[in-house]
This record gives sequence, structure tokens and C-alpha cells, in this order.
Amino acid sequence: MPELHETLKAALQDAETGWNMGSFGAIAEFHHVAGDSAPIAKEGLEQFTDRGGIRIDHLEGVRPVAYETLSPKPHRWSQAVALCLPEVEAAMSRRTVLTDLGPDEGAIREEDRAAHLFDMGLAQPQVDFCIRTADPDLIALLQAEVGRSLFEQNNPAMGAILKAHPHRVALTRIGRVEVYQMIGGPDTGGKSPEGPHTHVLPKLLRAERTHSANTPIPEGWVPCGYMHPENPVIGRLGEDKALNRAAYDAFQTLLGAWGAEQYMEGKAALTRCIERSVPAEDAIEPGTREGRSGWRNALRQMRVVQGKTALLETYVARFDRDGAFADEENPGH
Repeated sequence: MPELHETLKAALQDAETGWNMGSFGAIAEFHHVAGDSAPIAKEGLEQFTDRGGIRIDHLEGVRPVAYETLSPKPHRWSQAVALCLPEVEAAMSRRTVLTDLGPDEGAIREEDRAAHLFDMGLAQPQVDFCIRTADPDLIALLQAEVGRSLFEQNNPAMGAILKAHPHRVALTRIGRVEVYQMIGGPDTGGKSPEGPHTHVLPKLLRAERTHSANTPIPEGWVPCGYMHPENPVIGRLGEDKALNRAAYDAFQTLLGAWGAEQYMEGKAALTRCIERSVPAEDAIEPGTREGRSGWRNALRQMRVVQGKTALLETYVARFDRDGAFADEENPGH
């Protein structure tokens, strides 16, 4: 079985691996961008570029959950490893108002440790979503609005944050993700910048969920962060790419060790049917949602990895005709 610490350490030195921390509606992502300096080995579990960074401080009690989700596009699938803690241990401050936390002494980079950290007051279960600034004018404005909701009518703080583009910092019980790039919006052409970025989506925040319903997190556990190893069929910018068999095999190893039982049973059942040449009309798909997801992803992966066959196409026609159960290709949102 893979050892978690060593798996994460190796992944942090892989420019193709992405990371995020946050909740359902408030998320900070760290990715390398083509042209960034190559990742280098560090003493701890951390990595950063001029655009952002990640540090994992605590693994005690962490349960890794590897999973794949169905894509709306039938030749794709998404994959990740969620780093989970029991619900009680994952809980953060859940502040509901803008709060001054003082200098960010735990910042990843030494030059950021004198900058001021403010909890945005998003009240999320497993993340304190913060902004950080060394700008004295922005600090003064925010300090004047401490104790108020950022979403309160006539509160100037949110507008000032969007204009100033301070660092965003997602704090969890296992570590942090920091984003130094601009906030996606009018100043970035209406889209998030390539590489590290954040999303704060009020509509999703109101759902008060810790994760997407399509993420198979065990009951009583909460994802505090995610590792996204290189997807074998999707590029860094979301484009299709030729199958990277090494990336596919590497994730299947993690999935075999840390995957959900019903999902894995679904994949195994589909594989057995194909290996035994069971006609599609005689095959019985699993009775659970997770099992059916595994069944369908196994079918999709066999078409990509082994190539299309007449038998596989009859299974596609019967079991994979539409986008049912498909998740968005924006993990953690």
C-alpha cells in the first residue's frame, strides 16, 4: 500500500500535480504553469512559485480517499485524492464576520509573514478563508469594517478587496494554500488567471456543504484538501490530450489502495463482463450510485486504454448513453 507522506512528497515535486483546499463554494487552488521554475525538493511538505503555494503541516489522523468521477464528456474522467479528517477534527473557526487575525506568522514565504491576515467570515466548516495584505490603506479600511459581514449592504470592504487583489489564504487543519495572483474578474478579463487562483461563490456557500455530492467521502469524514495527480487524458488547461499510460497506471495504484469499495466493485464487475465476453443485454450493472459510476468509468477507460471494440460499443449503447451522474470538471466547487 502506498505510504501517504511519501506519496504526497513525490507529488509536490511533480509539476503536473495540482492541489486545492477549501469547501463547497470557497476554494483556493495551486497549480504549476508552463514556464514556472521546476518544483524542487523541500524539507517539509510544501511547494510554491511566484503565483502561489501549498503547505501540508499535519497528516496525523488523515484518511486518503482516492476517487474518479464521470465527466460530461464520454472520453474523459476526473480523478483526485481527498485528504480527510473526522468531522470534529476538521472543524475550523466558522467566523461569520470580517476578523483581523494580525500578522500571518505561518505564511509559506518568509517575506509574507509580516503581512496582515483577515478572515473573510465565510463560516465554512473546514476552512478559514482569508485575505492577506501589507497595503496600509487596505489594512486600515478592513480594520474599520471588522465585525461586519462582507456581504452586508453598503460594506465597502468587499469592493476594496476585489480592487486591491490581496493574497488569498485558505487555512485548514492539515495546512494551507496561498494564492498570490489577481482575483478573477473585470481586471483579468472575466476569468480566473492560469495557475493558482480562488473561487468564492456565494450561491454554493449558502448550501453549507463540505464537498460535492459526487465526491465519495465516507460518512463522518470531511475533505480538508485535495491532490490532483496528472490526469491521463486531460491537459493542464482543460484540453484533450493523448493518453499518458504512466499517469493512468500510477493513479490506478492509488485508487486500488484508497478507493471506495462500491466504486471499485463496479469497475471490477464491468471488467469481468468484458473479459468473459458477456453480451451487453445479459450484463447487470451495480445497484448503487457509486457502483454504477465505477462501472461506467471502467467502460470509458477501457475504450481509451485498450481501444474501441464491437463488444465495448454495445456496452456504451446500453449503459453510457448520457451524462447521468457526471460531475463538473472543477474539483471541489
